[in-house]
Amino acid sequence: MAVAFEVLTGVDGARIGVASLDAPQSLNALSLSMIEQLSSHLQTWANDNAIICVLLRGMGPKAFCAGGDVRSLVQACRAHPGEVPALAAQFFAAEYRLDYNLHHYPKPLLCWGHGHVLGGGMGLLQGSNVRIVAPSSRLAMPEISIGLYPDVAASWFLSRLPGRLGLFLGLTGAPINARDALDLGLADRFMGEEQQEALLEGLLQLNWQEQTAMQLNSLLKALEQQALAQLPPAQWLPRRAQIDAMLDVSDPACAWRAIAQWRTHDDPLLAKAAQTLVEGCPLTVHLVWQQIARARYMSLGQVLQMEYAMSLNCCRYPEFSEGVRARLLDKDQAPRWHWPEVAQVPQAVVNAHFGKAWEGRHPLADLV
Repeated sequence: MAVAFEVLTGVDGARIGVASLDAPQSLNALSLSMIEQLSSHLQTWANDNAIICVLLRGMGPKAFCAGGDVRSLVQACRAHPGEVPALAAQFFAAEYRLDYNLHHYPKPLLCWGHGHVLGGGMGLLQGSNVRIVAPSSRLAMPEISIGLYPDVAASWFLSRLPGRLGLFLGLTGAPINARDALDLGLADRFMGEEQQEALLEGLLQLNWQEQTAMQLNSLLKALEQQALAQLPPAQWLPRRAQIDAMLDVSDPACAWRAIAQWRTHDDPLLAKAAQTLVEGCPLTVHLVWQQIARARYMSLGQVLQMEYAMSLNCCRYPEFSEGVRARLLDKDQAPRWHWPEVAQVPQAVVNAHFGKAWEGRHPLADLV
């Protein structure tokens, strides 16, 4: 079992559910089975009046969750080129439904986002109502490197970041630290790596019978105050004006050229972000540009419905399979993109990624 579940009993008899992603060898990457287990247990706990709070965490020192199990998805895609594999349809529907339900969870849901929080891990963290980051936290949506695009409701949360920072992070896959996450509204609390047990003990000591919100807030605030000296310096908010000016352009090709010029920038953060973009997938540049623009006025449910179409269509086109092959399977780090230049990507191909790729009713039509 790659997800472990336990229930702890507090001093007043209140019960706290703890869900632990337990596949540290894969940095807790989400398989379909893990997603289904999480969905089932979290729904059971939501309906159990004895469960008053839930903590979601990842085992191992390196990562809360480094994303989805894209290796299995791509193996299925390669077995059925040009089609949508059944695994992909099941995986993305289950993952996005889980993310949606997290956003609407009826009880305090705390997520401990230490280490790598990438892709699907960001979907879990952003859906939780108390998002905790630590000194080791590195949050990112790095799909530009594998020919996918930032999903798991990233269209929703990236489009709501200040200025053009969401567009920049989606195009470059640049990681953000704990201070950035707090600054940009992608985290709620900061705690030291060693404080997870203190958090659990504090939850077990609370009186959950009265003034619950006030007590929980006081506990989180006290733990955060103890850790603030470990908070890293901000990276991206101080560079916002520079990024906003650079991305004040009319189309994705112009955005690509503008960022690409920073490969030799004196600022190593900007230079690294630019290099990642240049080595990334040109089709993804177009998809990120479109998803950010389209999502600005969408609801969360509408965003996930859009992303479901995008993800299934990514399985039909060659870039996703090639990116995962180069980065994660063969590891030659030399993807051979079908469209190697941003200007070569046909607009019809971009538009097709937003089209229907299933029969009948949308599998996520009820996310309203």
